[in-house]
Amino acid sequence: MVTRPDVIVFDMDGVLVDVRASYRDCIIASVKHFTGRTVSHDDIQQYKNRGGFNNDWLLTQVMCEDRGVEVDYAVVVEKFNTMLFGTYMQREKWLPAEGLLERLAARAALYVFTGRLHEEAQITLRRFEATRYFTGVIGDDNVTRSKPAPDGLIDIQDRHPGAQLLYLGDTVDDAGSSAAAGVPFVGIGPHSGAAIAIADINELEALLP
Repeated sequence: MVTRPDVIVFDMDGVLVDVRASYRDCIIASVKHFTGRTVSHDDIQQYKNRGGFNNDWLLTQVMCEDRGVEVDYAVVVEKFNTMLFGTYMQREKWLPAEGLLERLAARAALYVFTGRLHEEAQITLRRFEATRYFTGVIGDDNVTRSKPAPDGLIDIQDRHPGAQLLYLGDTVDDAGSSAAAGVPFVGIGPHSGAAIAIADINELEALLP
């Protein structure tokens, strides 16, 4: 059980959306394009577990460098986005069961704090007809410092003085951001580094008082 939250904040990738066939497959395709070498989902997860790789463009660049190929960051971004928006983004899957967000929104203000750019997050929320459930969306381009810095959570705290927040994420960077902001954290999956973890977002209600 956790303290009853006034505000529930969700990371997006791996929490609201299954991105294995979208962003993660796009990382694999991008590394293959630049290096000719194939990496796996397990390889990507190992980098994520190290922390500091909330930015998939940066992760792609570093994975290329670690395989002996230097690629300019802007070139990585351009190629990654061309493939992502041309093919891979349409493959992502929505994870919340029908009715879940509606019920949660009836008891707390809901926010998204994600490493995606703001408009990328909005594209997905619109596609799955979920924008109406969220009071706000904070993307990586809305903060000065990326996760694991707590900037997005602090922004939400400032919008709701005195409110009890809860953050859900699936990476050590999400956990670090939450700890830095002093916000209780629930981890999704086994790689979140959380004291309290659930298998997926649909188990959240069972934790709430």
